[in-house]
Amino acid sequence: MKENKVYIETYGCQMNLADTELIMGILKDHGYGLTQEIDDADVVLLNTCSIRDNAEQRIYGRLGNLKTIKNSNPNLVVGVLGCMAERLRKDLVEEKKIVDLVVGPDEYRRMPEFIDLAFHGEKGIGVRLSKTETYDDIIPYREDGLSAWISVMRGCDKFCTFCVVPFTRGRERSRSLKSIVDEIKLLSDRGFKEITLLGQNVNSYLDGENDFADLLAASAKVDRTMRIRFTTSHPQDLSDKLLYTIREHGNICKSIHLPVQSGSNRILELMNRTYSIEHYLTIIEKARELMEEISFTTDIISGFPTETEKDHKLTLDVMKKVRYDGAYMFKYSPREGTKAFKMNDDVTEEIKSVRLQEIIQLQQKISYEINQTLVGKEQIVLIDGFSKKSDQFLAGRTDTNKVVVIPKDGKIKPGDYIRVKINRATQATLFGNAAINSEINPNSMALTA
Repeated sequence: MKENKVYIETYGCQMNLADTELIMGILKDHGYGLTQEIDDADVVLLNTCSIRDNAEQRIYGRLGNLKTIKNSNPNLVVGVLGCMAERLRKDLVEEKKIVDLVVGPDEYRRMPEFIDLAFHGEKGIGVRLSKTETYDDIIPYREDGLSAWISVMRGCDKFCTFCVVPFTRGRERSRSLKSIVDEIKLLSDRGFKEITLLGQNVNSYLDGENDFADLLAASAKVDRTMRIRFTTSHPQDLSDKLLYTIREHGNICKSIHLPVQSGSNRILELMNRTYSIEHYLTIIEKARELMEEISFTTDIISGFPTETEKDHKLTLDVMKKVRYDGAYMFKYSPREGTKAFKMNDDVTEEIKSVRLQEIIQLQQKISYEINQTLVGKEQIVLIDGFSKKSDQFLAGRTDTNKVVVIPKDGKIKPGDYIRVKINRATQATLFGNAAINSEINPNSMALTA
């Protein structure tokens, strides 16, 4: 019997990448093969994102492309998975007749069943949200590599007024600490050197009496040669205990993604962000008191409903005070079903674009200035592989998640920790040379320079 092959495209955030590995694990266990070539596929799946309108428009555009492929191969099964599947199931199935199956984030266990239905000419639809599903017992399918994502919890209870996540991924529920630690052990045995713990709000992780700081500490102890990262943190729930835990373990990276969204308390209240700028800045100050080398990145939304020029200037002020190493910066995008969708989107696209450009330019300036302070200093870098631009250079990342490029060296290979002296920097990249006697024993070092 011919093995059916599945081709998956992933859109959106790291959570979706982790879900794709989960889906592949489920399908592999049920006898499906995986292919990197769409022309070889019997099943084409799009794992989607609904966070912003342009993400959904990309999917609609891709479905138009797939219609041409399906016209020449009528037996091809096309599926839309993830957040967009849950949000737009009626439109996808009834309007876009090319779609054979629509599966939301909590119904992936039933993927083989839904695909089987589609092969027999029926629509496979599963979009119910669950209060308990964590996929705790499923081992994701991962190719060999150095870095891996581990989903530690699903859903979100914050209900920010601009965000569809509680409606597309459901309410918060956490995996067991033991299952996560066991998965990290498996990855360590396979030679992975870096894992990122994922959750919409990892700070609210809870397994019995174990909170996220406990999970982070337990993860760090599995393999001291493995870097531990995490994302995303919500400012309301980031505890002093968590900061002390980061400081105490050398292999927990001193890098925190802490979305601020706006510098205006008035706008934060309209967003239902549940913290003030004063509280936010207190977290930054505390972290920097404890860890001199810690870096912060953030998310910023420009042009939220009723945002004034004064509100915008307050956001710029916070950026200047915090001095983020990097930021994800976006224009506000109304999402149907959210509370903000009912607000009057009264900031024009032109004003949103102007304000966003000011935010981007300021962040680029700050990132450049921060990176210039590292020129002449040494950084410990985990080498990932060749640089994206040239196989004559190697690339890796610092503990604070900065990209570093060095000349190729026959003695240095992916997975090595090396000490690099930085000799040049742009706003996005550090350049340097491996220091003399640069090899490091990761078991006996703190991974901060």
